[in-house]
Amino acid sequence: MTVKKFRDLNIWVKNMDHVAIMRKSWGLTRKILSGQKKIESRWYSVKYKPWDRIKENDIVYFKDSGEPVRIKAEVSKVIQFADLNPKKVKEILDKYGDDDGLEKDKISEFFERFKNKKYCLLVFLKNPQKIKSFDINKKGFGAMSAWITIDNIQKIKK
Repeated sequence: MTVKKFRDLNIWVKNMDHVAIMRKSWGLTRKILSGQKKIESRWYSVKYKPWDRIKENDIVYFKDSGEPVRIKAEVSKVIQFADLNPKKVKEILDKYGDDDGLEKDKISEFFERFKNKKYCLLVFLKNPQKIKSFDINKKGFGAMSAWITIDNIQKIKK
């Protein structure tokens, strides 16, 4: 966890840690490490974490479901889209799908999955790296939680 001072304001902002739990069958953590996946997207019908809770310079730790955390990356930028409709979903997928690690021939499959979502969050990643693996304690975050936001990763490390 780091604390940064905004340039001209006398405000200190604490950077947060996040754990993104990935669907293992999609093979996305491998793409993050290789640099093929430069964006982590989250699509929602209602606002879930990390909506409005993630920002530049935060750290995202990645794990495949059922596996330990093995990767971390810094956040370089976040874009949030609200009030989506199928047309906007298609535009987002067309513009950002490649950097999200989606193969061109799979875009239509993901469009079908996301076309009725109302919110999309794009987390731009930088400096992805493999780290010494560790397990986390998800108690208090919900067994089915796919994203955890915490002020310090040490608090949930096993």
